[in-house]
Amino acid sequence: MGRPGLVFLLVLASMLPQQGSSRPSRTRKAVPARQTAAADEDDVKSQINKLWLEVNSLKEMQALQTVCLRGIKAHRKCYLAIEEPKHYHEANEDCIAQGGTLAIPRDLSENNDLRDYVRRSSSGSKDFWIGVTDIVKEGQYVDVNSMPINYFNWDRTKKQPTGGKRESCVALSLASQGKWHDEVCRSLKKYICEYLIP
Repeated sequence: MGRPGLVFLLVLASMLPQQGSSRPSRTRKAVPARQTAAADEDDVKSQINKLWLEVNSLKEMQALQTVCLRGIKAHRKCYLAIEEPKHYHEANEDCIAQGGTLAIPRDLSENNDLRDYVRRSSSGSKDFWIGVTDIVKEGQYVDVNSMPINYFNWDRTKKQPTGGKRESCVALSLASQGKWHDEVCRSLKKYICEYLIP
């Protein structure tokens, strides 16, 4: 065999896997059957939990679509005016039970859309509870999630807010073109729920 043949054999030999090399073995260690069964059971439980979350999510989306059909969609939310007058806290609890909260207008456009919607949908009503209060600290208005409010639409012609400690809940008034006023929380009023669109 000539020199080219020898070089070829040397290259070929270096490419072949070497017996007894220092590379780690790729064989798996035996896992006891109990550990495998427990891991499989955990995996099944995890899959069942994921399925339940999906089912609940689908139920929420279906309920939301029903709400949106009865109310309006605006600002990535659905709004629904509720005709049965309730105290502020009962109104908020009802909105929460339906998967939402009392409506929280975040800017003039949203406030005007709410005003126009309740004007069209609810005849004879003048005031609607919205999700703004100063129950925790007088004069410090927050939403129903206790987050500070950055937008206000007070009726300044009536020097609102005027209620002091007695009037801690906020209503949107159709009589004053969607302006807000503070009110005694135990007053019975219709209300507007909002639902975030996922």
